[in-house]
Amino acid sequence: MSKTLFEKIIDREIPAKIEHEDDRCIVIHDIEPQAPVHLLIIPKKPIPRLASAEAGDEPLLGHLLLVAGRLAGKLRLERGFRIVVNSGPDACESVPHVHVHLLAGRQMTWPPG
Repeated sequence: MSKTLFEKIIDREIPAKIEHEDDRCIVIHDIEPQAPVHLLIIPKKPIPRLASAEAGDEPLLGHLLLVAGRLAGKLRLERGFRIVVNSGPDACESVPHVHVHLLAGRQMTWPPG
């Protein structure tokens, strides 16, 4: 099975602008940002889709959200931010590796889709 784009970034086979990294995740700037701040919070463990996550993935998935909150504080996003997780082709999932989008720096609209 070939590596996903994100696995190649984690393994430093493809360059990326890294905002944060720890033992469980890497955070990069999206190359096609949809807001002035658009970060991707990617677990180092490849999980193809949110629906394929297992009970043992719960601490890792929670960690991704905690990292998002810490980054929002670090980046001074007091006015707010949005968290998005796409899952499946109808949700515009482009890489089959769970990741969290952190979007901020502009007024978001509702409903989002």
